[in-house]
Amino acid sequence: MKWNNSILAIGLGLIVSQAGHATNGYFSHGYGVKSQAMGGVGIALPQDSLAAATNPAGMGLIGDRFDLGLVLFRPHRDATLENTAGGTGALDGSFSGNGRENFIIPEGGYNHVLSQEFTLGVSVYGNGGMNTDYEQPIGLLSGATGNESGIDYMQLFVAPTVTWKPFINHTLGLSLNLGYQRFKAKGIDNFAAISTDPTSVTGVGADDAFGIGVHVGWIGQFSDTFTMGLSYQSRTNFGRFDKYRGLFADEGAMDAPANFGVGIALNVTPEFTLALDVKRILFSDVPAVGNTISLWNGQPFIDGGAGNLGDKNGPGFGWDNSTVIKIGLSYDYSDTLTLRAGYNHNQQPIPDTEALFNVLAPGVIQDHMTFGFTWTMSSGGEISASYTHAFKDGVNGSDAVPAQFGGGNVGIEMHQNIFGIAYGAKF
Repeated sequence: MKWNNSILAIGLGLIVSQAGHATNGYFSHGYGVKSQAMGGVGIALPQDSLAAATNPAGMGLIGDRFDLGLVLFRPHRDATLENTAGGTGALDGSFSGNGRENFIIPEGGYNHVLSQEFTLGVSVYGNGGMNTDYEQPIGLLSGATGNESGIDYMQLFVAPTVTWKPFINHTLGLSLNLGYQRFKAKGIDNFAAISTDPTSVTGVGADDAFGIGVHVGWIGQFSDTFTMGLSYQSRTNFGRFDKYRGLFADEGAMDAPANFGVGIALNVTPEFTLALDVKRILFSDVPAVGNTISLWNGQPFIDGGAGNLGDKNGPGFGWDNSTVIKIGLSYDYSDTLTLRAGYNHNQQPIPDTEALFNVLAPGVIQDHMTFGFTWTMSSGGEISASYTHAFKDGVNGSDAVPAQFGGGNVGIEMHQNIFGIAYGAKF
């Protein structure tokens, strides 16, 4: 098999799949089926050639191998409006954002050991995304047009990675994050009234952008039982969504936020491993994601300052920075079967006051339970599977609809089921 063609096929599959996985904000809770089965841990516990998505240094510890996987996301999104239109309730209702329910996301990687000190590989994965498809028009958003409301946003990373072992038991890794993202919005015609470019807010079809960033990491193996890792991923700078220059701040700019984390792994016994990651995602540093809408008392849109949608410092989804805690365990039941479980907690990124705009992007999930296994065949190949349940969570914004939009309360909620299966092999 020609691996360059295989990786290209994975990337094209990701682009077509229109990822909708919002678990840690709009990022995935974990990358690679093995990691997903353990709550998303991986900063100090690389397990496959998707390791670069979590910590590039991990590629230096997995040897020669390749992995191919499919992940099925099934999110359930709902929104509720109450006491709208000056208290008359004229635009009240409960709305289902589940016009599309299933999202199939391919992923894969390849790694090659060049020498005792160096490895070279690549990981291809859906970094994150968000989808809402309200088949029943939301009059507060779409206005007189009665269009169906929603967005479709996906983000793909291809991460060529090199690792170096400058000292025994210490590995450094560097990935070049080559990003692709696509966005489409519909049925938010009312927001055109507060935009610098009303023709570039909604209903203009899909637009895409390419970006670049870096991801660095370190793993230190201090003993047979204790490993520690550090990871830092820079902000990925993307080109603008020109078709949506009237929606996103700075004329359509939508970068991927920086994030960093620390992880440990403990081999409690030869069969039992416990891992913990703590990750910080800097959503608020990206204006289109972090800027808040403040329409109260006739004020302009950014905390009492100047700015309409699309302005240099225009309003966004109002997300706060988020800390994610991941705990995972694995147990080698036999030479051929490894069992996994985990828990993932994401700090709520969406304040109550920002619920209106986030009807389109209800990334409110906080708690996940995960399970999975790997079966090693006599040929040496591995079949891995994972299941994640993201528990129902929500944000309820009392008076979250500003007076200029008629006032009212907004509730958004989501829960999710995620299934993954992958094949991997060493060579």
